[in-house]
Amino acid sequence: MSLGPGLLVAAPRSGSGKTTIVLGLQRALTRRGLNVRGVKCGPDYIDPAFHAAATGTPSFNLDSFAMSAPLLGSIASQAAGNADLVIAEGSMGLFDGIRHEIGRTGASADIAALFGWPVILVLDVSGHAQSAAAVALGCARFDPRINVVGVVLNKVASDRHRRLVEDGMARIGLPVLGALVRNADLALPERHLGLVQAGETEELDARLERLADAVEDAVDLNRLMALARPTQLASPDDVIPLPPPGQRVALASDQAFSFVYPHVLAGWRKAGAEIVTFSPLADEAPPSDCDVCWLPGGYPELHAARIADASRFLEGLRSFAESRPVHGECGGYMVLGMSVEDGEGHAHAMAGLLPVETSYAKRKMHLGYRVADLLHDGVLGQAGARLVGHEFHYASVTQRDRSAETAFAKIADAEGSDLGTAGHRRGLVTGSFFHTIATR
Repeated sequence: MSLGPGLLVAAPRSGSGKTTIVLGLQRALTRRGLNVRGVKCGPDYIDPAFHAAATGTPSFNLDSFAMSAPLLGSIASQAAGNADLVIAEGSMGLFDGIRHEIGRTGASADIAALFGWPVILVLDVSGHAQSAAAVALGCARFDPRINVVGVVLNKVASDRHRRLVEDGMARIGLPVLGALVRNADLALPERHLGLVQAGETEELDARLERLADAVEDAVDLNRLMALARPTQLASPDDVIPLPPPGQRVALASDQAFSFVYPHVLAGWRKAGAEIVTFSPLADEAPPSDCDVCWLPGGYPELHAARIADASRFLEGLRSFAESRPVHGECGGYMVLGMSVEDGEGHAHAMAGLLPVETSYAKRKMHLGYRVADLLHDGVLGQAGARLVGHEFHYASVTQRDRSAETAFAKIADAEGSDLGTAGHRRGLVTGSFFHTIATR
């Protein structure tokens, strides 16, 4: 089965300018009147929001490690079903993933191979010229499953620099589809977990228009579109990645609570659940007519004082938890705990529903896939159910109850190494640092 055509925009390494160029392409082609859909490879919850802003349509994640083949097909069919073009964005380097069987590594190359999407390489050519062709040739030959069809050069210093790079590309027969000069004004603002969220980026629409202008001037869009190929699918199943935790889900949603995978919310709605948002930063309590409350991740460490002062939210959350389930992921888990220490070392009292204290002042990066087996029945499944998720945060646990009775799940990393237990459970309240991507 084939659907709308697609391309994967990837790079040999992180920091090459993939997101900048992807957003410019998406907005430039959308304003031509095309139905462009964005897709993000891997466990990223920030970039899909930028894709949605650039195209005006939802963007989803595709993850070859965390998602089953039927789920990947289900999500891809939603993205490509009526699209004129799917522009997928890779994560990290094109082949970067975990040590696992081919096709299940979490690398962007797995997604290109699975759906037959040709690969456009973004090459940061600062610091080299003809040698950039050797990097591109290595990417083109490393994995016979994929087809690298062209390159877009980024951070070109001058016309002479561009000609030298193009000379190398001509020697390997790889088309140069365009070249962008160095321009710091095109960069999007960043913070410790990646880009500043789309909803917080000042004058986002104007920024996207500038990116589109730059890409339209620098890239042969017609030639790039002609390289796209139909999305190849077996018969796609209609798969729900994560069963809804309730019929009416109270979802915290604001600048402190925004890290939730779009495919998870879409799956809940498809299963018939209703999602009712509320804002803890606006001191709103979970709506009383909901039967479960979900606190996603985000940046509570940047708003800890404001959350601590949000008495209606905290009191309402505690009242809600007396009779109905509450679950927190990452930042939501931190807020369900006893306290959060901000970057300046000031501790702020939180909901006190889980026996854990966390600190952003004592920073340490925690990053990687997590395979979790639930230890108790709850809104995410029965005891023994397996979830696959991802953890990415800098906050550290400073105090916690380590008893097995209060642990949320037993976890391992992607290679099966035992990482002990994660998170906490007390009464109807659960939470952990990992973001659930799908059941397994």
